[in-house]
Amino acid sequence: MRICSPRMVFAAAVTVVTCWLALPIMASEETKNDVETYQLLNLFGDVFERVRAEYVEKPTDRELIEAAITGMLTSLDPHSSYMTSKSFKDMQVNTRGEFGGLGIQVTLERGFVKVISPIDDTPAYRAGVEAGDFVTHLDGQAVQGLTLSQAVDKMRGKVGTKIKLTIRRKGVSEPFDVMITRAVIKITSVRSRVEKNVGYIRITSFNEQSQKGVEKAVAKFDMELGDKIEGLVLDLRNNPGGLLDQAVSVSDSFLEKGEIVSTRSNDPEDTRRFNAKPGDLMNGKPIVVLINEGSASASEIVAGALQDHRRAIILGTRSFGKGSVQTVMPLPGNGAMRLTTARYFTPSGRSIQAKGIDPDIFVQQAKIESVEPRLERREADLRGALRNTDETDPIKDKTLNSEESKDEKTQAEDKDDVSQDYQLARALDLLRGVSLYSGQLGKQTN
Repeated sequence: MRICSPRMVFAAAVTVVTCWLALPIMASEETKNDVETYQLLNLFGDVFERVRAEYVEKPTDRELIEAAITGMLTSLDPHSSYMTSKSFKDMQVNTRGEFGGLGIQVTLERGFVKVISPIDDTPAYRAGVEAGDFVTHLDGQAVQGLTLSQAVDKMRGKVGTKIKLTIRRKGVSEPFDVMITRAVIKITSVRSRVEKNVGYIRITSFNEQSQKGVEKAVAKFDMELGDKIEGLVLDLRNNPGGLLDQAVSVSDSFLEKGEIVSTRSNDPEDTRRFNAKPGDLMNGKPIVVLINEGSASASEIVAGALQDHRRAIILGTRSFGKGSVQTVMPLPGNGAMRLTTARYFTPSGRSIQAKGIDPDIFVQQAKIESVEPRLERREADLRGALRNTDETDPIKDKTLNSEESKDEKTQAEDKDDVSQDYQLARALDLLRGVSLYSGQLGKQTN
């Protein structure tokens, strides 16, 4: 019994189609396209057979087919890819909020691994990896030529083992190495605290726990502040995105009505619109949303929806600009493929693909430092100046007291996250100003 090779099958298919076209029937444009497709499949079969027969090393059929599928998908855009059974399982674990690795969200750009954002309190975050960094080498081996999945697999490994990342950073002339120890990454999607009379919520990524975390945080604010709450800071900086349904739910938490986001594919009939339901967790209190160049995808959906409905003031720097939707399609017994199936649009109809969300108030992150006073001559420095006969010198005493408490003051500032975060400090100032203005306006109206 003879087994037909893929090339023979494809050739036979072309022959059948060619014979069928010889009939005195007008060939349609669609039929012509089918013929060309079969010819291209025949080309693929020919290449496949030649590689199997003549390549210097013996690859397996699975390796060849998976590499072909990977090349087909990654050539479309940076976010479409093929996942093996192992990487598909890893992705499912990621969305549940716990996985092993370094703690960075990455994409592929110009052949290098580009960091979208580090995840809070992970090895990469603590090592100083920043959004926008390019990883050029992993343990001394160049990443060029690797697919994104292959690069990610290399970064993952046994917990406790180390990996050296060679990084190129904008504004730094020479590449530098960062040594990171792999760990189990447990993502706390939502963190919250009270800053005086303002609620602060930080969403690190949109996973299955995000909406529940936001509801718990607001409930905690109600318990601690009640009617004294002046507003909310929603921090989406360095949030690489995640689940679309969670982005829609979080947006809906602060909107009473209207469209949140729409997704549009190449088929107009497949347009989907997501609308808000009545109910605002903050009861109309002012909201400031913080974004930066590491805010991508789902976080841009939230920022765009709240901005278009004028429900929040967006503060920070322009976001990443990922305005596409990926659908994960399981392939029975063979992993899955992640395919870009649609673009998303904000309520006003904006596509932010490759553009990002522009903040209402542009504020770059900055470091606040004390300015050393200039050396200036004072009266006491002049030769022959009259001596002060007052035995108590309040200025001198104050200076001494200040020096004695310098270490204590420094420790307090180190513990104060707000004093080290210029963007957050500006957001809090803005919220208090809006709250004060709204209160005065309300009194005048009454």
